Amino acid sequence: MPSKHTETPKLKKSPKIDDEEIAEPVKTKKKKSISKNKKQKKQSNEKQSAFRKSFLRTREKVWDRKRARVRLHRSFHRSYREDYKRPLNVPNLVAHAHGTLKILLKNWRVFLPLLILISLANTILVGLMSQNTYKILQDTIDSDYEAAVHGQLGLVAKSGLLLISTVATGGLSSGQTEIQQFCWIFLISILWLVTIYLLRHLLAGNKPKLRDGLYNALTPLLSSYVILAVIAVHLIPIGIFVIFYSTALATEFLATPLYAFLFWVFGGLLIILSAYLLPVSITALVAISVPGIYPLPALHAATDLLQGRRIRFIIRLIFCFIYLAVIWVIIALPLFGIDLVLKEHFEFLQNVPFVPILLQIMTTFSFIYGFSYIYLFYRRMLDNAD
Repeated sequence: MPSKHTETPKLKKSPKIDDEEIAEPVKTKKKKSISKNKKQKKQSNEKQSAFRKSFLRTREKVWDRKRARVRLHRSFHRSYREDYKRPLNVPNLVAHAHGTLKILLKNWRVFLPLLILISLANTILVGLMSQNTYKILQDTIDSDYEAAVHGQLGLVAKSGLLLISTVATGGLSSGQTEIQQFCWIFLISILWLVTIYLLRHLLAGNKPKLRDGLYNALTPLLSSYVILAVIAVHLIPIGIFVIFYSTALATEFLATPLYAFLFWVFGGLLIILSAYLLPVSITALVAISVPGIYPLPALHAATDLLQGRRIRFIIRLIFCFIYLAVIWVIIALPLFGIDLVLKEHFEFLQNVPFVPILLQIMTTFSFIYGFSYIYLFYRRMLDNAD
């Protein structure tokens, strides 16, 4: 018979667990985390040291560039004339102006197609001066000076007044839309780069063609627009002066002598500020025409070249405008007189836009001459860079 008391199965004794066996994986985890932290610290230290080394290298490069730049003046130190006087062996004003014209006339086979191409493009994209506007100016001059010189104004005086009035009233740039203004700026920038490219190769002894200039000279076009933006910034003081002057005329602010004196002192300071800044940006436009140079190094190079030479550069620019005015009088004045004589005797020539075409060609030639004048003076400054 089965026994009354059933035996309950005895539980097996679990083996003894040593405390060290539990503590060992914890210790290994701590060791692994410590080793990872050490590796991370080493990596961060290496990164920091690499960053410090690269930062020091770039800082040394920046300071080397600053030390290499021309510094004729020091802040809060007296500047002596011997310190900021730089030699500049250049021909005088008349010789430089004649030399520029001589180079253009000597290489007329290169520059004449450029003049014709830009004039045609400007005529198509921007347009000529309206012939009706020219007739209105002519009729106004005849009516205002009807009593002069026995009922008629002298031919030379009349043609001179027509020349002055067409140039002063805007001539080519009157009534342009925004698209026409953009096209005009685009064509002038192309003319600038191509003219400098052709002159650079001509002075190097090469024989460039217009095709080479059009295909190869437009590489730094975008960089040139950056410099043009800098020129616009440098023209802000003159823009402020123009706004204040128009406001002063409208409100009769200049009627009081004291206010007029203060206004002209303030306006003179604004004009001087723009005159101080503009030579750098204009010279940078020449420097940026070299392929591979960026706008900021071009501005730095232009600043170094013009250290101690800004006044000479401004005088050269003013004389360039005077020389171009003389060329306009010598060439355009007789042609205006011929136009007046022909249209008085031949009625079918009344609607021929001879004067607008002449203004277009003369304006393009003036830009080519001015760009060549500035570039040749830039080359002279490079020869005397030290």
